[in-house]
Amino acid sequence: MRYVAAAKTDVGRKRQENEDRFCLEPALGLYVVADGMGGHAAGEVASRLAVETIREWMEKYLHGADAAIEGPPTVSASPEAGFLLRSIQSANRIILDAARERREYAGMGTTVVAVLAQRDNIVLAHVGDSRIYRIREGQIVQVSRDHSFVQQQVDCGVISPAEAQQSQYRHMITRALGLKESVEVELSEEPARAGDIVLLCSDGLSDLLDDEDILAAAEEHAADLDRACQALVDRANAKGGDDNITVLMIQAHAGNGIEPERGPRRQPTAQAERGGVIAWLKRTLRGPHAAP
Repeated sequence: MRYVAAAKTDVGRKRQENEDRFCLEPALGLYVVADGMGGHAAGEVASRLAVETIREWMEKYLHGADAAIEGPPTVSASPEAGFLLRSIQSANRIILDAARERREYAGMGTTVVAVLAQRDNIVLAHVGDSRIYRIREGQIVQVSRDHSFVQQQVDCGVISPAEAQQSQYRHMITRALGLKESVEVELSEEPARAGDIVLLCSDGLSDLLDDEDILAAAEEHAADLDRACQALVDRANAKGGDDNITVLMIQAHAGNGIEPERGPRRQPTAQAERGGVIAWLKRTLRGPHAAP
């Protein structure tokens, strides 16, 4: 199986800053979307730390470097899936450390959805209410489960899914990176089928577009994922653009090898280019005028 992918992010119509971040790394088979939260741009810091930490650890591991993250082996998961899980847990600790060091970062956190697509297998991981959908043979299914208060109400039969979509508490999440010493990451693996599209998004998209809206845009532009991502962003903005909007789409094709990438590998950051997330974190915590 080979995969092509594309992503788009947009500030939306009502926010001043974009606190969403994504990673698009076809050479690694790694795809991540994070939706940050916190005042004084701390949400942007949290989502950036999450994405860059996961990318750095997975790059070391997949390239055969001596990359060991503390934590027990993951039961009933492939080594790659277990390492993805632990890289997300490592990001949780790094965000916590940053929040403790600088007062303006206190309380920052981020959701994360991540996919590792290699050969004929797809690993799915998520924390929070950003979502992963799978589109297969004209059907769309949400394969992640929102870690939110309203989802708990739906699970208990207190409210319906339609009522949850309109609830004033729909943004109250129950899990995120950076809030506690440890975080429970929901992890699954499944075989890929040729033609499958896996879609990752922040709630700036899923709050405004229902499943049928997402499916319609994806199928209309199935031959061009860049256009499909842009169409979804445009539709969310047309419905108000209440939040930052990020969408990332991965399509599976029969065959071997890596398709030439389409779209940016990841959002470029000066910090990432100057030694990676750990080095950037150390400079950040020393202050804006610290020597490189």
